[in-house]
Amino acid sequence: VQLQASGGGLVQPGGSLRLSCAGSGRTFSDYVIGWFRQAPGMEREFVSSTTTSGDFTLYEDSVKGRFTVPRDNTKNTVYLQMNSLKSWDTAIYYCAASRPNAHLSLRDHDRYAYWGQGTLVTVSS
Repeated sequence: VQLQASGGGLVQPGGSLRLSCAGSGRTFSDYVIGWFRQAPGMEREFVSSTTTSGDFTLYEDSVKGRFTVPRDNTKNTVYLQMNSLKSWDTAIYYCAASRPNAHLSLRDHDRYAYWGQGTLVTVSS
């Protein structure tokens, strides 16, 4: 599956932004989708993930209550809705796809075989 992340940009602290992860090439609904981010000088970290049908979602603690990850399989797209953005949310955001596997953690970036190119989010006044 090929992934295309989009929607990044410059936003003020407290603002909102919605990222999109569009899939093509294979049956999108067969894949778990994860969002990760990498800030300058930092390692890539888990942000959120959603299972194939979107009935289960997982969030990193610092984004709980601020981010959601709705999924629309009819559009082959998963979104990352980001509200109440903080300066430390600044990073390149990546979406990634994985086959379902109950033995692997959704947080583990090694389970994701397919990655989008990343989209830059800058939170600054």
